[in-house]
Amino acid sequence: MSKGQLIELCKISDLQDPGSMGFDIEVNGREVNLFVVHKYGEFFAYINSCPHRRSPLEWQEHEFLDTDKDFIQCSTHDALFEIPTGLCIKGPCVGESLSPIRIEQQADSLHVRLG
Repeated sequence: MSKGQLIELCKISDLQDPGSMGFDIEVNGREVNLFVVHKYGEFFAYINSCPHRRSPLEWQEHEFLDTDKDFIQCSTHDALFEIPTGLCIKGPCVGESLSPIRIEQQADSLHVRLG
């Protein structure tokens, strides 16, 4: 059994494929900034922090993907990350990865378990 607080993020229908959405949630008195990417019918979640400078990744609210929607792109220095793995393949943090968060699909909603 998983430990931690189960938090509903959104309805699956709220997230286009391909698409992304950011969330600011509070867990045990601390703020957690994360985002979810929907690609090829799968969902991937990461902490919203570039491994290079720890800056937020999005260009605009909920915009975490490059223009072709093939990679996660850092707005600070254009680093590119693989969607399924979070691995940086281009930019100043090549070889480093985004911090993944386990995402759970329950009925028509997406949840994360944190805490």
